[in-house]
Amino acid sequence: MTGFAIGLVLTSAVLHAWWNLYAKRAGGSTAFSWIFTTLSAIIFLPAVIILVIVESPVIGVTQMVFMFGTACIHSLYFTLLEQGYKVGDLSLVYPLARGTGPLLATALAILLLGERPSMVAIAGAVLIAASIFFLTGDPRKLRSSGAGKAVVFALLTGVTIAAYTLWDKHAVSVLLIPPLMLDWASAAGRSLMLLPYVHRHRDLVRQAWTNYRREAFGVAILSPISYMLLLTALVFSPVSYVAPFRQVSILIGAALGARLLSESDPRRRLASAGLMMFGVIALALG
Repeated sequence: MTGFAIGLVLTSAVLHAWWNLYAKRAGGSTAFSWIFTTLSAIIFLPAVIILVIVESPVIGVTQMVFMFGTACIHSLYFTLLEQGYKVGDLSLVYPLARGTGPLLATALAILLLGERPSMVAIAGAVLIAASIFFLTGDPRKLRSSGAGKAVVFALLTGVTIAAYTLWDKHAVSVLLIPPLMLDWASAAGRSLMLLPYVHRHRDLVRQAWTNYRREAFGVAILSPISYMLLLTALVFSPVSYVAPFRQVSILIGAALGARLLSESDPRRRLASAGLMMFGVIALALG
């Protein structure tokens, strides 16, 4: 893995954690999601037009289907994530969502594909499971504190992360859809899907714009750039090398929540996020 690829992935990880901080500050709402999604589609449209003129990528029926599928999966991802942030802390939801994706992918590979991971990978899976237990704590306390819903939404978000990772990897590496076009199509598709909601809740949209327009611009810019950097690195680097470096975002996200948002149990959550990060690295290398 080249130094350039490492720089792309580490930058992607930092930007990913930061836009999640902005999303958490906005409180998690469909109105906010539509605002930053629409802004993203508008901001990156000129770049997409230039891409089409200069490179003339081949976009057939199959590519169109995959771009639509990406919009659907990412729409579900953002919906679950915003619900998690509505009821839970960044330092709880973010590590759980980011850490469970690789764990679920490995479990599905064993159950459905008959794969036999190495001992290093198994150790990584065990470490992730242990860190999840350490991070969430006593289930009875989760129910009493109201954090149980946040854990459920975070785990469901992890499922969608595993889904869009496999889907989008095929789109950019096999179907050769440019990362910029794939991400823009996802944003434009999500914006159109939410138009019926926007029509019914115009007051909520205006309120979200008034209160969180700065955060909306932050997510609209940082989220696409973060994901496009990752997809670009995947074009010329193996997933087994890229994946471990990306999981640095788990620790960064937990640190941002603990330090900047003054969330509870900072030491335990940071320690859990660190264990989860090493577990994902072991899982990827195994």
